[in-house]
Amino acid sequence: MKALQVAAATALIIFSSSSLAARPTSIVFDSNAADSDGKAYAKYIVKCSNGKKAELTAWDNRKKWCVGDASSELCERKQINAAKDACKAR
Repeated sequence: MKALQVAAATALIIFSSSSLAARPTSIVFDSNAADSDGKAYAKYIVKCSNGKKAELTAWDNRKKWCVGDASSELCERKQINAAKDACKAR
């Protein structure tokens, strides 16, 4: 009986901590820009559920989404996945 209560409490703690992870609440276009080589990209701002903001950059006609500025290597194919990564990193 005691072991079952401990297991249930542990499961509840794990579930609640994962549900508290920051998630994107909005993604807003900021501006167009170009890197030092002249390659164009678009900048977006992601607002997260924990109140933080993060920058996303969109490359190759918005086919590649990266967390951070032009030098970032944390990239995804989908905007929402990059936004989730950005909120986790904050």
